[in-house]
Amino acid sequence: MGGVVNIVLDPILIFVFKMRVTGAAIAHVCSQYLISMVLLWKLIDHVDLLPPNINDLQLGRFLRNGLLLLIRVIAATFCVTLAASLSARLGSAEMAAFQVCLQVWLSASLLTDGLAVAGQAILAGAFARQDYESAKETASRVLQLSLALGLILAFIVGLGLTFSSGLFTNDVKVSQILSLGIPFVAATQPINSLAFVFDGINYGVSDFRYSAFSLVLVAFASVACLLLLSSYYGFVGIWVALSIFMSLRAIAGVWRIGTASGPWSFLNIY
Repeated sequence: MGGVVNIVLDPILIFVFKMRVTGAAIAHVCSQYLISMVLLWKLIDHVDLLPPNINDLQLGRFLRNGLLLLIRVIAATFCVTLAASLSARLGSAEMAAFQVCLQVWLSASLLTDGLAVAGQAILAGAFARQDYESAKETASRVLQLSLALGLILAFIVGLGLTFSSGLFTNDVKVSQILSLGIPFVAATQPINSLAFVFDGINYGVSDFRYSAFSLVLVAFASVACLLLLSSYYGFVGIWVALSIFMSLRAIAGVWRIGTASGPWSFLNIY
């Protein structure tokens, strides 16, 4: 529903009311508020938002975990924002091509969010019951599905962008630069899919601290790659650095589970 509202409001505010970027921003904010209100309305039917005892809210725990997730979001957003800034410095054509690639890249990758959220919910339930065998099976199956989905998306995105790039721009220079980013957008889909699903299953076992601080370290390394590679290789360098960023995120997830450390220590038994 929120997406539909965004799609309807975008052309009205951008073109009819001539609000351009401001209109796009207003449409996005309106859609997010609508989604929040719908979720809140549904939530009221299932839980007591104001329990009799304020201690039952466990505000300290929520604030602590919320802060950790905020740190993670800031680190990830900073890398993508820096990449956009660096592409803008290369020129308007590079910036336009980068935005097309970025939006397709993120849109396709975020399709795995549904899988990540489902895995997170199932894993959290099993982990809370201390049903570690089910938790292990859930994590394994979700990761298998994410890899398969990533490979499918790589094929669809690569083929789709190659033959339909004209839908995004009719500028020859932008199209030429866009063709340089297509291989990266397509080839990184399996990596992105795994990275997002690793996030979900780590949240499912309440591994928020590791998720936050591992991404901060990944962000530091990725920022260095962005600054270095963009200065030498321009547009291609930016996409190489973003590919490194997502690869490091996936590796961080593999390492946590592969070493059976933190909440995943039960894997040493099962």
